[in-house]
Amino acid sequence: MKKMNLFSVLRGFFMLWGSQTVSSLGTSMTNFALVIWVYNQTGNASSLTWMTICLFLPTILFRFIAGTMTDRWNKKRIMLFCDFAAACGTCTILILYSLSSLQVWHLYLINFLLSFMDSFQVPAASVAASILVPREQYTRISGLQSFSDSVVSILAPALGSLLLAFGGLTVVLVIDLASFAVAFVTLLVFIQIPDVQRDTEEKPVPFLKSCLEGICFLQKNSALLRLILFFSAINFFAKLGGDGMMSAFVLGKTGGDQNALGMVEASKSLAALAGSLLVIRMKPAARKTRVIFTSCAVTFLVGNTLMSLSDSVWFWMAADFISYVCVTILGANLSVIMRTRVPIPMQGRVFSAQDTIQNCSIPLGLFLGGILADRVFEPFMMRPSLAQHGLSILFGTGKGSGIAVIFFLVGIIGFLISAAALKDPRYQELDQDKDS
Repeated sequence: MKKMNLFSVLRGFFMLWGSQTVSSLGTSMTNFALVIWVYNQTGNASSLTWMTICLFLPTILFRFIAGTMTDRWNKKRIMLFCDFAAACGTCTILILYSLSSLQVWHLYLINFLLSFMDSFQVPAASVAASILVPREQYTRISGLQSFSDSVVSILAPALGSLLLAFGGLTVVLVIDLASFAVAFVTLLVFIQIPDVQRDTEEKPVPFLKSCLEGICFLQKNSALLRLILFFSAINFFAKLGGDGMMSAFVLGKTGGDQNALGMVEASKSLAALAGSLLVIRMKPAARKTRVIFTSCAVTFLVGNTLMSLSDSVWFWMAADFISYVCVTILGANLSVIMRTRVPIPMQGRVFSAQDTIQNCSIPLGLFLGGILADRVFEPFMMRPSLAQHGLSILFGTGKGSGIAVIFFLVGIIGFLISAAALKDPRYQELDQDKDS
């Protein structure tokens, strides 16, 4: 009976979660297939990092505006429009590819436009989840969302590789469009997202001022702002290292073996699945910040430093598994802190401010990572010298060895930053319960 009641309470969330997961699977298969296509076209790391940069720039440039509109507008309509726009983007890629006219720069532009729409979709979906779910279930839905993300990550490389081998990019894109249709129809017909009740005595705030209210909220909650700034630094180093350069690292080390990349991506996804199951089953942590910083330290140490020291695909898979279990647990605890400490009527603006601050360092990390890989470390490891010989003992030789050096350095720096935050007493107030 309790399970039936829980399902009834979370029915709207389950339908939204399930349909968006189907759509996410289609999109992730397309992204995997396009990474392979772009690398085959260019053969360098920078082309892959530029694709990712185009996915993050709109988050930085437009998320403040998007968050304000999310708090003011109907969340369901925003999500429907964004799903439709994403389908149009995939359809454009399909048409260009079918006409043999698809070029790498087309993907940069389309990724930028799709990310612009995602700037509205993400805060709208986050607030919708907060509306549809009771506060005491926030940890559970964070685990469920991590679970679905990990399942998608497991299936996408495997299915993407299979479909590429037997049907080509066209089949992948058609399936992606079908997944968009599932999400769109489910949201349109079966899901009701009530509007947030506002204080009738609250005076209307000018739009530009409202855009900055998320930042003002964080300024008044210094520990929360400090935590977000911490992740801004972490995201920079993550994208400079294993999180942003993994595809180039694996493809370089294995001579472009897409199966090896799929295996590594699958291990990452299995780890996220295991981590999400742990989150669902475990009691909420009393000291969430300790869990966050410890998980972050382990992620850098294992997922960057140790991974850089091996040429074995199986070792990379094991290292990715350990690190992404930690990433999933970290993300769930961060999500709970944000949902419980930010009032629902403010969540669109505050979550948007959070994303903007956290993500503003990502394009720089990706850009610098690509430049350092293609113009500094990779060429350095190709030219015989005393230093190159010494480093080759640890990181090997040939393509991908320069990126391995970057991984090692990033892992040490990320571990030290996380360890320092773990000892900082200023984060402790975030572990105290706070009613919204």
